[in-house]
Amino acid sequence: MSDFFHEGSRKYQDRFETRRLADRTVELIVRDRIGDEDRVFIEEQNMFFLATVDPEGRPNCSYKGGSAGLVRVLDEKTVVFPLYDGNGMYLSAGNVLANANVSLLFMDFQRQARLRLNGEASIRDDDPLRDAWPEAELVVRVKLREMFPNCPRYIHKMALVEESEFVPRAGCETPPPAWKSLEAVADVLPQRDAHLAGSDQDAAAALNRN
Repeated sequence: MSDFFHEGSRKYQDRFETRRLADRTVELIVRDRIGDEDRVFIEEQNMFFLATVDPEGRPNCSYKGGSAGLVRVLDEKTVVFPLYDGNGMYLSAGNVLANANVSLLFMDFQRQARLRLNGEASIRDDDPLRDAWPEAELVVRVKLREMFPNCPRYIHKMALVEESEFVPRAGCETPPPAWKSLEAVADVLPQRDAHLAGSDQDAAAALNRN
């Protein structure tokens, strides 16, 4: 963990007299193995935030939602999660191919707890776990570099009202998003979605009003 901080962090640690505190914090909470309690916490979450980096070093942060078990812990160094149908830009997946460094932020707003996981990601088209999540297009595996919990004092306490109806589930058909019926994208939808163009005029009109 000797390279955990760079000169930018050290500059402000010295300015605010927290260098020794920062070093002690690393000793106390930063880990390079996923423990049993970490595994339970990760696999209980139904969402997380994913940060990736493009070839020029520009970051992209994405929200990933699903049901509990969205992220699975394979072993003490590896987590895996699916990528579902999105807006077709594949920013996160594309960044992983260009720069393997990623960061996952898990948030439990009801218990006011959070966990950061940093590591190197990879994507295989033939990943054998893809079928573990209904309708998963791709599967991302992350090899842990380090992980640590954060102080919860600024986490707002919020309760889950309901999960999104668009989360893919086994045994039922996932409804298409309303934006796929917009005239503006009708001529550029992939073939698998071409039948949706103009299929929901009420939804399209509502989106246009917004």
